[in-house]
Amino acid sequence: MANEFSQLGLIPQLKQAVSELGYIIPTPIQLQIIPLMLAGHDVIGQAQTGTGKTAAFILPILQTIEPGQRGIKALVLAPTRELALQVAQAASELGKGLNVRVLAVYGGQPYGHQISRLRQGVDIVIGTPGRLKDLINKRELDLGHVKTVVLDEADEMLSMGFIEDIEEILSTIPAEHQTALFSATIPPRIGGVAKKFMNSPKSISIKSEHLTVDAIDHRYCLVNKRDEKLAVLTRIFEIEDIASALIFVKTRVGTSDLVNELMAHGFSAEALNGDLNQQTREQVLNRFRRNQTAILVATDVAARGLDIDDISHVFNYDLPDDPELYVHRVGRTGRAGKKGIAISLLTGQEKWHLQQIERFTKQEITRIPIPKTEDIEKHREDKLLEQMIVRLKSGDCQKELQIVTRLEEKGYDTVQIAATALKIARGQDTNRPIAPISEVVEGRKQKPKTENKYGKKENGRGGSEFSHEAGMVRMTLNAGKSQGIVPADVVGTIARCAEFPGSAIGAIRIMEKHTLVDIPQKYLAQTLAKAGKIRIRKNAVTLSLQK
Repeated sequence: MANEFSQLGLIPQLKQAVSELGYIIPTPIQLQIIPLMLAGHDVIGQAQTGTGKTAAFILPILQTIEPGQRGIKALVLAPTRELALQVAQAASELGKGLNVRVLAVYGGQPYGHQISRLRQGVDIVIGTPGRLKDLINKRELDLGHVKTVVLDEADEMLSMGFIEDIEEILSTIPAEHQTALFSATIPPRIGGVAKKFMNSPKSISIKSEHLTVDAIDHRYCLVNKRDEKLAVLTRIFEIEDIASALIFVKTRVGTSDLVNELMAHGFSAEALNGDLNQQTREQVLNRFRRNQTAILVATDVAARGLDIDDISHVFNYDLPDDPELYVHRVGRTGRAGKKGIAISLLTGQEKWHLQQIERFTKQEITRIPIPKTEDIEKHREDKLLEQMIVRLKSGDCQKELQIVTRLEEKGYDTVQIAATALKIARGQDTNRPIAPISEVVEGRKQKPKTENKYGKKENGRGGSEFSHEAGMVRMTLNAGKSQGIVPADVVGTIARCAEFPGSAIGAIRIMEKHTLVDIPQKYLAQTLAKAGKIRIRKNAVTLSLQK
């Protein structure tokens, strides 16, 4: 069997394009789909994003197109603007030696440019169903010469409500054409579309045990209760080597709330949800791609069609209701030959749901422990040590050496100088509290013991109402979750009104009707002096010392 692109029957221009892009060995889906499509068969490919399916259908399309002929020869339907653009880019790169004209059409952009390009002549159109249908209705998109149709991520288009539009578009295409359908899963409605519009298709499917990609390490972390998922998440962030992370939550409100919480804990995060217009969405995604934002918090709907190769971690903050959604979510990591990590956070009551996912994917999901305070502190020290060694090896510290020399002249010991410098360098870590957690108790009920940011234990009910941190006092704010309070509100408001650094604020615990917050004893007087003037979102709130 062929094991290189050069042996798949591709024309020289495509072999060269593939070689220049650095591809040598076809992926399994490419190895099977390309010969079938070149032979003219209709195909169904069960493959998730990241398996190389785009090249699997674009290469045969490019090979069969004769540039300059009248009419559109190939049509690709994609669920989102992002995926349409990515497919169009792949077609342009692979077909650069063939003078093939490629156009992506999608909503959120004026019609003028797209119509102008169509009138000039296009060979391949890649578009979202809604915009394609609009252009057909405007009589600007003529599909009367189409020879190949591709439905990319068909199940995503089904879940987004595009299935009727797809059927309407397919009904305008001549009967004599080739159809390729790609989908991570094949629900009955997609099967119905295949039966209605495809001619004896050849089915290529990834075995169920590989649905979630071998390159992904599947883990889960059991938390004592839902309210502590944030604390566990921030602890995992402390010890995991996270290049970029995609976190899934169920609701749009949940994305904003979690972003605010993460930012209050010192992590760079942005929300991706249905409230964003197209321009803002693009700006958010571009910052994420450029690593200006490390964490993206998204809903399933907002993340559809998202195709970014360098996501190191996917987190299921909320488990998906449908096991198929788990496949889509975690498929965003472990891409382009890299290892990926998928971590799900769940309570004991949600374990049955995880077992459903394991049965569906035939993939074992391994439990990991909640990182302990001492583990996080050691990891912080190791990171600082690593940075120090790099600096020492580079020798790029001439200005700093001058300062050391001046301190030595004043009689200070070199070791003591180094220790002081390290303490200053660690300022960000020491001012970032380690979120408190409760011990996970399975199989029996008992009062949980809470671990504060210094690793000390305190009783879950009465004890947690009082500060146990040296030099801190606990205060009460008469507003909580029911008023929409988030940690960023507490930190920003108190620090601004009382005029001390927000990083000095300690543990924050937001209850339903009130909020507990620890502040340093040395700032107590100035905080109490301003306690009657505090407003959050234009609403007056009361801050008082806990009795």
